[in-house]
Amino acid sequence: MKTCSSYLDVKKPEHAVKLFIRFALAKGAVGYGLELMMALFSVIQGMVSTIMQNSGFGGDSDVIELPAEMVEKIESVGLLDSIPLWIVTLLGSLFITVLSFIMILTVYGRMFKLYMYTAIAPIPIATFAGEPTQNIGKNFVRSYAGVCMEGAIIALCPCIIFSVFAASPPAIADSSLSAVNIVWNYVAELIFNLLVLVGAIKAADRIVKEIMGL
Repeated sequence: MKTCSSYLDVKKPEHAVKLFIRFALAKGAVGYGLELMMALFSVIQGMVSTIMQNSGFGGDSDVIELPAEMVEKIESVGLLDSIPLWIVTLLGSLFITVLSFIMILTVYGRMFKLYMYTAIAPIPIATFAGEPTQNIGKNFVRSYAGVCMEGAIIALCPCIIFSVFAASPPAIADSSLSAVNIVWNYVAELIFNLLVLVGAIKAADRIVKEIMGL
């Protein structure tokens, strides 16, 4: 109604047909909102699947094994010397566990965002019925596409970044060092690699906004 200059314009057949078509399209979009959201999600999911398949991530080659020199050094450590080694190992395990939980929470947080977007989809989609409010629906679709695209960015992070780290695990710089120093250097480099991975995953939403404006 607001798009017409006066009430008399609504009586014109072309305006009435235009309003009816807009209402019918909005009604169909609201009624099939879940199907529309799932169709968009399937497109992005296909991109993620293609990334995962082409990268070969998840195979047996991604398993990181300790270097033989490091294993030999650890096995030759005595009882007293093993105490600081245990401390270093426990600290490293704590940091790695915390970073792993942050990555898991980030991925699961994105999943819950998708659920919430899909649950409230009929409300912003209904705004397409009015020309003054249609920008709300457009912004919602863009935001939903951005959340879906975060999955592709998150898939790229482990597939490209972490797979490279897994293919070349932290090396032992000097085998003449003590077992504690070797383990500490190894764990510190591994933690640094995980920090880079966590930072890339946490920045997935910002990357999508900067690259695609979603």
